[in-house]
Amino acid sequence: MLSNFFSKSKPIHYLILGFSLLFIFAAAKFSVLEPNLSLLMVSKQLGLFLVCLGSVFIFDFFVTKNKLTQKNSFKMLLFVLFIAVLPETILNTRILLANFFLILALRRMLSLRTHKMVKKKLFDAAFWIAVATLFYFWCILFFILLFTALLVYSFTDIKNYIIPLTGIATVAILAVSYQLVLGYDLSAYYESQTDFSFDFTALNSKRLIIGATLLFSFGLWSLFYYLRNIKSKTKSYRPTFKLIVVTALLAVVIIVLAPSKDGSEFIFLFAPLAIIMTNYLELISEKWFKETFLWILVLTPIFISLL
Repeated sequence: MLSNFFSKSKPIHYLILGFSLLFIFAAAKFSVLEPNLSLLMVSKQLGLFLVCLGSVFIFDFFVTKNKLTQKNSFKMLLFVLFIAVLPETILNTRILLANFFLILALRRMLSLRTHKMVKKKLFDAAFWIAVATLFYFWCILFFILLFTALLVYSFTDIKNYIIPLTGIATVAILAVSYQLVLGYDLSAYYESQTDFSFDFTALNSKRLIIGATLLFSFGLWSLFYYLRNIKSKTKSYRPTFKLIVVTALLAVVIIVLAPSKDGSEFIFLFAPLAIIMTNYLELISEKWFKETFLWILVLTPIFISLL
């Protein structure tokens, strides 16, 4: 049974999910790439796959380390299944890279819980968010998460609120210097990056509607139990669980603001949603219901591909 197999964290799961992700990635790219592939193109796609794979593994690492779920592989399974349900999320190179850097930033932000090496973690988190913003401007909203983390983890030293600005400044100086050397029109560039749109007609396709509806409906149902269960968590871990909710909310805001809505913007929701839904799966006592829950996610990509 699927739920029993992934109920423990085993090395074989990394291998199975890694190959599954490779198959999903190859199938998604096959429909959009030119038939005559060059060595450069293959190398680029291999690099992007490693970024995608790295995102999943780093996500699994910091979730386990911060005890956001029990010791199982549901979170990795869900992350991979989300990509399978909405493969458009790995077709936009800039957004794929932006999400990778946001996951690196999220790892550093959640580790602030220990109150160790605070200044280094703050600089790193701000640096990675700023890098993500270079690839996709609306990632800038995740600075809200960084300062929220400072508040919920009860940091009172004013210096801790200034340090992230140094991380932002570092990336800004490097980016502007690079653009000046190459002769970019900075005003035109940054004006184009700040576009937003509330036009959702681009998402009006059966594939995206089914995929997004499934994720939002399962996500909202799981969120209800997740919020109710936070009170049962250890006091020192409660702020971390609350930050996951803030992360999910910011991801939804990005989906709403995205200037070009092609489905790829949903990738920012995958990490927090996988944590929320994994916590729900851990609460389910009825094995048949848990099994049904997972199989719906497994079979949906197959059903969508037949449309």
